[in-house]
Amino acid sequence: MDTAEVFISLLVAVIIVVSLLSNVLVLICFLYNPEIRKQVPGLFTLNLTFCNLLLTVSNMPLTLVGLVSKTQPGGQGFCQTVGFLETFLSTNSMLSMAALSIDRWVAVVFPLRYHSKMRHRDAALVLGYTWVHAVSFSTVATSLSWVGYHRLYASCTLSSPRGGSRTQFVVFTVFFHSFTFLLSLIVLCVTYLKVLKVARFHCRRIDVITMQTLVLLVDIHPSVRQRCLEEQKRRRQRATRKISTFIGTFMICFAPYVITRIVELFPAVPISPHWGIVSKCLAYSKAACDPFVYSLLRRQYKKTCTDIINRLLKRSSFHTSGRRDQNQGSSLPTAE
Repeated sequence: MDTAEVFISLLVAVIIVVSLLSNVLVLICFLYNPEIRKQVPGLFTLNLTFCNLLLTVSNMPLTLVGLVSKTQPGGQGFCQTVGFLETFLSTNSMLSMAALSIDRWVAVVFPLRYHSKMRHRDAALVLGYTWVHAVSFSTVATSLSWVGYHRLYASCTLSSPRGGSRTQFVVFTVFFHSFTFLLSLIVLCVTYLKVLKVARFHCRRIDVITMQTLVLLVDIHPSVRQRCLEEQKRRRQRATRKISTFIGTFMICFAPYVITRIVELFPAVPISPHWGIVSKCLAYSKAACDPFVYSLLRRQYKKTCTDIINRLLKRSSFHTSGRRDQNQGSSLPTAE
C-alpha cells in the first residue's frame, strides 16, 4: 500500500467510527424522548438513521477490507447481497432526505395546515414509496447480475457486465442516478429555497418592527440598539446557513461519486483508482454527517443528550455515594 492508500484506509476507518457512534446516539435519543417519537419528521429521521447504520456495519467495513487486501471480500453471492444492500440503502437515504425537505417546506409554508397535511399516516405512505423505489432498482440490478465487486471503488456495488448487455447497463445507470440523486437534489433545492424565501420574508417583517421600536425608544442605550441590529443580521444569516448546509452536504458528498459513475460509462475517459476510492469515501461520509445535520445539532436533541448524560452521572454518583456509606458503616467499631 502506498501513502495515499494508507491515508484513505484511515479515512474510511474514521468515517465508520463517527458514523456508528453518531447514528447510535440519534437512535438512543429517539427511543429516550417520547416527544421526538410523536413528531412526524421523527419517522423520516429514524428511517435515515436506520439506513446509515446498516450501511456503516455492512458496506463500509467490507470496502475497508477490499482496500487493504485488494481482493473481493467473500464469494460472488455474498458480494451480490452486499451490493444489493448498498444500492438499496443509498437510494433510501437520499429519498429520506428529500422527504425531510418536503416536511420542512409544508411546516414553514403552510404552518396552520401542517398537522392536517403531514400526519403519521402520510409519513408512512411517503416512507413506503421510498422503500418500494429503493427495492425496485436494487432488485433489477441484482437480478440482471449488474452488482458485483468493483475494483475502482474497492466495494461491492453496481458493476458493468462483461457481456453484450452493456448498453442496457448504461441506460439503467443513467436512469437510476436520475431518479435517485438528481430527483432528490431537485426536491431539496425547490423545497429549501422556498423555505428560505419565507424565512427571509418573516425576517424582513421582524426587522421592520424592530426598527420602528428602536425609533420610538429615543432614550435607548446605544449598546442595546447595536445588539438589536446584530441580532437582525444573525437572524438573516441563520436561515441561509441552515439551507446551505442541507443542500451543500448533499452535493459535496454525493455529487463526486455520481459524476464518477456517469463518467465511468465512457471507456475512453480514464479514472484514477485513488479518485474512485475518494469519491466512495465522500458518499460514505454522508452517513457520518447526517446525524449532525438533521438531528444532533437541533435544540431538542441537544437537550435529550444532556438529560441522558445527567441521568447517567446522577446514577453513577448515587452508586458511588452508596458504596462509600457502606464502607464507612462496615469500618465502625462494634460494641462488645
